[in-house]
Amino acid sequence: MKPRREQVWVGLFVLVAAGLLIATVLSVAGTFSRGGISHRAYFKFAGGLEPGAAVRFGGMKAGSVEAVHVDPEDSTRIEVDFRVARDIPLKADSVSKITSLGALGDNYLELTTGTREAPLAAPGSVVKSGESVTFSDLGEMAGALQPMIKQVLQKLDQRLDELQVTVARANDLLNDRNRANISASLGNVNAMLAENRPKLSTTLNNVRKASDQLAPLLDDFKKTMAQTRDALDHIDAVVLENRQNLRASVAQLRQTLVTATAVMDQLDRTLDYNADNIDQTLENIRATTQNLKELTATLKRRPYTLVRAEKSPERKPGGR
Repeated sequence: MKPRREQVWVGLFVLVAAGLLIATVLSVAGTFSRGGISHRAYFKFAGGLEPGAAVRFGGMKAGSVEAVHVDPEDSTRIEVDFRVARDIPLKADSVSKITSLGALGDNYLELTTGTREAPLAAPGSVVKSGESVTFSDLGEMAGALQPMIKQVLQKLDQRLDELQVTVARANDLLNDRNRANISASLGNVNAMLAENRPKLSTTLNNVRKASDQLAPLLDDFKKTMAQTRDALDHIDAVVLENRQNLRASVAQLRQTLVTATAVMDQLDRTLDYNADNIDQTLENIRATTQNLKELTATLKRRPYTLVRAEKSPERKPGGR
């Protein structure tokens, strides 16, 4: 009895183990997940993707691949049918890619999460696909870049040769003899500056003092010019009906004032270029100013001198 009972128990254990193994295989194959939502995507390169491969949504397991075959309507692309769980919020703008978790990992189908505003993808819809870059594509890209790399290296060699020539010329320019000459020239310049600095400072101080002295004289001259203009305006009002020669004299005097103004402007420019003769120039300006003052005073006292030079005889009341 015991051997038969042991055989029954062993048989039951084997059946249970076989059932668990079959259930595990079917679970891995996705047999129990047939209740998910089916979708499909199209690729130019399947990348070794096979039925039963994982489908991930944002990196997490979301379903499995059901079939991989050539599109019957377009033989230039591969159709991948897959299912995702019903709780996966696959969006209408989600993108499918064939990728792997590592360099040695198996390829799987990755689904992006899409945008928040996009609606959910309809069951059986076609998900947009993004082609993956394979190692062969990288090799072709590297091969296409080889001519450009060669040109860059050639140009770099040319620039290095030019740089060597430039460095050699710079070394030749900055040899010991030239450096000694440059040092000596700089020493001479410093010595000249140290020797002439007091003279330059004195000259600048003199020019500054002369400018300070000239400013009041120019102000006086301007005042004198203004007084002269006032006197001329008064004379015009008094002798408005006099002879033509008087008017000509007044016009000539006005021209003289314009000429004097031009002379003053020229004097300002001359002072900038003739600092050494500034003392003599100042003396001439003083004399000119004094003469203008005397002229103005004379015109105020005796305006008739513009008409006749001799002094008119004094007239007594009742006389002729």
